[in-house]
Amino acid sequence: MALLGEEELTVAELVHITEIGQSSVSTHLAKLRDAGLLRDRRVGASTLYALNEGNMPAEARRVWSLLTEQLQDTVIDGDRERCARILKARARSVPWPDSVAGQMDRHYSPGRTWESVARGLFGLMDLGDVLDLGCGDGAIAQLVAPRARSVTCLDRNPKMVESATARLAETKNARVQVGDVHDLAFSDASFDVVMLFNVLTQTATPGRVLTEAARVLRRHGRLSLVTLGAHDQTETTANYGDIHPGFAPSQLRRLLQKAGLAVDVCDVACREKRPPHFEVVRAFAHKRPPK
Repeated sequence: MALLGEEELTVAELVHITEIGQSSVSTHLAKLRDAGLLRDRRVGASTLYALNEGNMPAEARRVWSLLTEQLQDTVIDGDRERCARILKARARSVPWPDSVAGQMDRHYSPGRTWESVARGLFGLMDLGDVLDLGCGDGAIAQLVAPRARSVTCLDRNPKMVESATARLAETKNARVQVGDVHDLAFSDASFDVVMLFNVLTQTATPGRVLTEAARVLRRHGRLSLVTLGAHDQTETTANYGDIHPGFAPSQLRRLLQKAGLAVDVCDVACREKRPPHFEVVRAFAHKRPPK
């Protein structure tokens, strides 16, 4: 399972890596798959196995998360070294597109990064007037500015504001200012889009922040939000300024609705592969027109 959490592998490859007999490997794989811990898929004449990250039973996921946090094993380290050699040999024998078909999102190729994809997708957008709440050093604002009429960046940290101002100095349609996301110094219905990316866990009163965001949105204006899912790793996240232990999608949906927003999407967008496997919750909502 430790190996299959990192790469899809066949029975034959696992036999070479683990140096365990084929019948034993096949038996173990079948039992783990039937229990919902692994998934498999056919590629030509081969069957590839991988950790069932998306649909693993909740109790098994909790046990596996606890195990991986403490997992330090010389046998597994040796298996990983042999696995790396097997994968190199596989890459030499199979054309790259064939080797990653069905799992391209897990593999790198030159120039094919999440940043390049994001920059391409931004070209499809027409954002109008954008408010970036908790803008940090302006990296996201710099990405969206070419597709916006204007971008207003707000952050409570003067050093971040200074950095964002420097980054956006040549971006004519962007402005940066110090401000409190709990009490926005903007008139009602000032923006077409409000972005709240990785900010809500650092706010004292999240519901107040969402109410303010809804207030400054225009009719049919949109809110895009990304935040950590609910977790128990507060000691870790406190080092990054978090004061809330994340939000379950149901909890976040209620906060958005209470703020007067119509929720289009609110779910777990992804789960980090490394322990402690933080989940990321995304939400898209829009301003309801007045009755």
